[in-house]
Amino acid sequence: SSSSAESLDRLYPAVGSTKPPRKRTTSQCKSEPPLLRTSKRTIYTAGRPPWYNEHGTQSKEAFVIGLGGGSASGKTTVATMIIEALDVPWVVLLSMDSFYKVLTKQQQEQAASNDFNFDHPDAFDFDLIIATLKKLKQGKSVKIPIYDFTTHSRKKEWKTLYGANVIIFEGIMAFADKELLKLLDLKIFVDTDSDIRLVRRLRRDISERGRDIEGVIKQYNKFVKPAFDQYIQPTMRLADIVVPRGSGNTVAIDLIVQHVHSQLEEVRATWAALASAHQCHPLPQTLSVLKSTPQVRGMHTIIRNKETSRDEFIFYSKRLMRLLIEHALSLLPFQSCTVQTPQGQDYEGRTYSGKQITGVSILRAGETMEPALRAVCKDVRIGTILIQTNCNTGEPELHYLRLPKDISEDHVILMDCTVSTGAAAMMAVRVLLDHDVPEDKIFLLSLLMAEMGVHSVAYAFPRVKIITTAVDKKVNDLFRIIPGIGNFGDRYFGTDAPPDWSDDEDALST
Repeated sequence: SSSSAESLDRLYPAVGSTKPPRKRTTSQCKSEPPLLRTSKRTIYTAGRPPWYNEHGTQSKEAFVIGLGGGSASGKTTVATMIIEALDVPWVVLLSMDSFYKVLTKQQQEQAASNDFNFDHPDAFDFDLIIATLKKLKQGKSVKIPIYDFTTHSRKKEWKTLYGANVIIFEGIMAFADKELLKLLDLKIFVDTDSDIRLVRRLRRDISERGRDIEGVIKQYNKFVKPAFDQYIQPTMRLADIVVPRGSGNTVAIDLIVQHVHSQLEEVRATWAALASAHQCHPLPQTLSVLKSTPQVRGMHTIIRNKETSRDEFIFYSKRLMRLLIEHALSLLPFQSCTVQTPQGQDYEGRTYSGKQITGVSILRAGETMEPALRAVCKDVRIGTILIQTNCNTGEPELHYLRLPKDISEDHVILMDCTVSTGAAAMMAVRVLLDHDVPEDKIFLLSLLMAEMGVHSVAYAFPRVKIITTAVDKKVNDLFRIIPGIGNFGDRYFGTDAPPDWSDDEDALST
């Protein structure tokens, strides 16, 4: 048919046709529950590495793996095995099943009687798939539709995914579009016996999707099997790797993992280059340091002194936080306004020209600054971000996120108490940008910063305003600020830290 011909025309050129070699790229996830818990660690679908090049942009695009194969061939199981074996902190698993087109009323009726072909290329929204994958590959956040297989329709809500080190895109038509193929750095075809696929499909559709056995078999014979023969099996020739027996082929999966690791090696050294990029350079103009009056220096003397009691540490830290917040608010945009005094006279004053102010604290130390912000900003909204560093990779990971609605229209006060390397602060800024907060409306506040952290944040986000009460010159081999203040969270909350933890909250979490 003409429809079939058009669909086949979307496929990549026949084997043997010449095409320029495609440059391989390596990588540089709201949050869903953890994607996978392994014996070694938990892999999250939220957060992404905040590494950037000298231009303030992501240094490497994500590495995209395409997983194709017939219905119920075990693609998702293979993807999960790859994710577990990779053991990298940022992985996104994107399913083609989320991108079925919205059905018309007539098509809905056909689907209800198992007469609609969901295994044809025309059933998928390839334009949306390509646009989504492009954004993820560039490290941007995307909204993914949620498809209800019981009602054959998209749900009203969407889910948010972020860019990652590795993106795994799986689906029966993963290789059935020319533009989509260009986005895939590694193409894997999962080849499973047709009898096994039928048994799996029967079990899945009956238990998970509320179908009856007659309907499943009818749909399989009428649509699924012919579509596999016509559209899916021919794409096997486009694959870089064919995995016979699916998840049972551990040798092939090990080979895939080794290849992906080799592509990711360049990212390991990116942070070291970023950290030293601006040594000996003057501090950026986006930095504003509270004037070092005798009072401010006196409070710093108290909170830096290792002999200071916890009560005094908390008291003087709170005083400094209040001064820091007041200083930050003075940098917000104001416009002229005229009011009338009780004496009937006009007064030429100033009023805040933004819509609203939202505070976002980086847990746990950042939440200690919330009372100072609430004290001076009436009805301020508060959000929280929890970022901790993976002790094996040294990279920050986003564990929890709660932000107010419509935050994109606000000026955001991003709060943490110490910034050493700037890694977690950069990730927190990236999360705000993913929620459409303009970069120039983000104010990063910290009681104490290291020059390295200041440079790193300004390097990646040149329009973010950085505000602190003091900047120390050095960071030691353990990323502790020198002379520093110690681990702020432990001193404030009265907890003990392991000896190898840094000044940044919870080991580089600031």
